Amino acid sequence: MRLTVMSDYALRVLLYTAAYPDRLVTIDETQEAYDISRGHLMKIVGTLASAGMLRSQRGRSGGFTLGRPPEEIRLGDVLRLTEPDFEMVECFRPDNACAITPVCRLPGLVNEALSAFMEVMDRYTLADLILQPQAFGELRPAGRG
Repeated sequence: MRLTVMSDYALRVLLYTAAYPDRLVTIDETQEAYDISRGHLMKIVGTLASAGMLRSQRGRSGGFTLGRPPEEIRLGDVLRLTEPDFEMVECFRPDNACAITPVCRLPGLVNEALSAFMEVMDRYTLADLILQPQAFGELRPAGRG
């Protein structure tokens, strides 16, 4: 199983924003912290803001902040928002052409595993992951920044 880049970046944006609860965070500083394209970040911030997870402010002194307390942002909800689907195997897709689908037991097992994964993600919130601001500078990969 692999999460999309959108989910990965959305979690990173939320982590970074949560580290600065007393001010607006900008796309530029988030881009610098993670070395992620501005276009990706703008799309992700828009998606998170539309869902109420971020609150954004346009303009020269604009930026974004958390739209809810970190204790109210469940990680499972972030994934449901940012993953296009959870079609883990072909038989989950509308265009399924697998010949053994009517008798196969794999879909039930995969559904059980996915349910367990999401159950764990739903038990945790952004509050469980918050880092101190200085951690973003300290954890930069070698060769960056």
